[in-house]
Amino acid sequence: MEWLLGPLQVAFVQRALWGGLLVSCLCALAGTWVVVRGMAFLGDAMAHGMLPGVAVASLLGGNLLLGAAFSAGAMAVGVSALGRSRRFSADTGIGLLFVGMLALGVIIVSRSQSFAVDVTGFLFGDVLGIRTDDLVFLTVALGIAGVIVVLGHRAFVALAFDPRKAATLGLRPRLAQAALLALVTLAIVASFHIVGTLLVFGLLIAPPAAALYWADRIPLVMVLAALFGMFATCAGLLVSWHAGTAAGATIAGVAVSLFFVSAGAAGVRDRIARRRNGPHGPSAHRIEASSRATDRAQPDATYRAEPRAIGWSRTSVLITGLGDRVRRWGGGLRAVLVVSAALLPLAACATDTRGDDAEPAPHGFVAGAQEVSEEQRRLVVVDRQTGAVRVVDLVSGEISDPGRVTNIAGVLADDRFAYLVGGDSTRVVDGGAWTVDHGDHVHYYRAEIREAAVLGQAAATVYSDAAVVAVNEGDRTTLLDRADLAAGTVTTRAVIEGTAVPFAENLVVVEDSGRLTVHSRAGPVVTQLAEGCEQPRGQAVTRRGVVFGCADGAVVVGKDESGFIATRIPYPHPVPDTERATAFEYRPGSDVLAAVAGGRGAWILDIRTRTWTFLDTGPVMAVNTAGERSPLLALGRDGVLRAIDRLTGIETARTTLLAKPVGDSAVPPVIRIDANRAYVNDVGAGVIHEIDYRDNLRRARTFTPGIAPTYLMEVGR
Repeated sequence: MEWLLGPLQVAFVQRALWGGLLVSCLCALAGTWVVVRGMAFLGDAMAHGMLPGVAVASLLGGNLLLGAAFSAGAMAVGVSALGRSRRFSADTGIGLLFVGMLALGVIIVSRSQSFAVDVTGFLFGDVLGIRTDDLVFLTVALGIAGVIVVLGHRAFVALAFDPRKAATLGLRPRLAQAALLALVTLAIVASFHIVGTLLVFGLLIAPPAAALYWADRIPLVMVLAALFGMFATCAGLLVSWHAGTAAGATIAGVAVSLFFVSAGAAGVRDRIARRRNGPHGPSAHRIEASSRATDRAQPDATYRAEPRAIGWSRTSVLITGLGDRVRRWGGGLRAVLVVSAALLPLAACATDTRGDDAEPAPHGFVAGAQEVSEEQRRLVVVDRQTGAVRVVDLVSGEISDPGRVTNIAGVLADDRFAYLVGGDSTRVVDGGAWTVDHGDHVHYYRAEIREAAVLGQAAATVYSDAAVVAVNEGDRTTLLDRADLAAGTVTTRAVIEGTAVPFAENLVVVEDSGRLTVHSRAGPVVTQLAEGCEQPRGQAVTRRGVVFGCADGAVVVGKDESGFIATRIPYPHPVPDTERATAFEYRPGSDVLAAVAGGRGAWILDIRTRTWTFLDTGPVMAVNTAGERSPLLALGRDGVLRAIDRLTGIETARTTLLAKPVGDSAVPPVIRIDANRAYVNDVGAGVIHEIDYRDNLRRARTFTPGIAPTYLMEVGR
């Protein structure tokens, strides 16, 4: 049962499960009336019509849900106003508003230079990114929807039969129509950020439509629709986890599949019933209106229709039945029992209780941390003059103040910690975001930003893996226990002469003499490599091995079935010492490295092809690249950032980025890069620019940390 229990032990999957269950109930309440009233086109139009509000809210830095609610509310008001016109049908007004709102949203997105909303997330949602606040919001929305459904039930039923009769009964059909639109708006707005605007329609329509094959009373249809939606949520999450598919789309796909399964099963049931009862048997189709709204003297008035009537129009869906009362309730009861039985083991998985034979902690569990569904990247920024430190959350945009550091001389970082180097010590700041890689899958975590420890030496370089942190002081490396450092304790495992870099559960070491060796994590030498590295300067860790910059090029130390092996990659021509690659910049995990080539240009080192490429960019302060098929980013002293094709050397885009030129005495800015964005610190303007290097160097966002961002590092990768 590990395939069933394993995913639901992960915190973000549990939140996704509860969020999906709440959305299923919310969509069941609203979706039942959408199906019964034939309002499917309206629901689809309102889901797509939210784009302008979301885009404007993003541009103004506001809440996306409020923007979506405003836009959807405008759609509802417009539909109500146009629906009163006698010159054209209601569908015509809905279609006009649908196209108009969608076109307006696309225009806003296309013309904005700083639109940071993930359109894919808007369209398809992020059910695995549900937070506790989202669950609270969904719970409140479900409560409001429940109140609307209970108070408006009689009016909704009467409105479905005949608005004129509803008015005669004093049920105010216009107010009922407005309340029904408000109910649909609430369900769509509350659900779009979970399953997306394109997929919320699936949960809104498919479960109620499937339920109508098994029940003919509105309350029972809602209950069955909620159960079908819950089953779709649980099954969709399991399929998504094991198959690696998009969670929101998988949930919606399962919901739609349930409709077709219900339609097929109902067809088989009806054929069996016709053979058993004959053409004049008691299986005539009927449905009972469960409200006294239609007939105050008869609480359960019965209406008959043709035996094969299809329940999709305003009136016919309410008068379509599925057999006599016993058979109808029997079929509905069987559906409830089947779905409930399927949900029982899944509901048990979502609880925190464990049996005596259960593991003490779920797979990937980290004490004191919150597991999340996506990478939580953060920027650590330090002001050289004041020593002030800021941490910028790249997901939420929030800026934290973890304090100050004195005599700051530089900043280093690994995937979790930032190392603030002072005169004779190094302050370790836990960035509160990190990734645990298990090979075939990863876990993402976030925690409080805090000071982890203070090291008694000034670090020159820092490299780490899951077990150790290698802190190099120039001529020797101190190995620290990674788990203890995370807990706030400094534990020294070993001290090794030279620069040590963790790789493949060992340490690759280059000594000042150029000798290359491999050590165990405990310190002793495992093997000595045949290749050497004269005048070593600069290191990098890639998927293929550890790279050391040498006088004549580079040496890559990797590992294959035979063990560790060193491969030399010489420069394509003799290179003076002033133009050597002495500091490598690259996207974590990439096999393509960039380095400044003195005052002439930039170097590109491709580990996969084992080649150097010189790009004549002119004098640059900072370079970086995201890897294969990505341009070289080069920042000149004039403040202009350029994108250069690394194969042809042709400039493909440029933008003036820095507020003023950088002097020779100033600390040069840097370019930090990841799989989607690049970050450049503008000390003169006191801001950090987020650059979309895949979109002609578009400036996506600008962060203002409140200090001069002299030093900039990225953690959480």
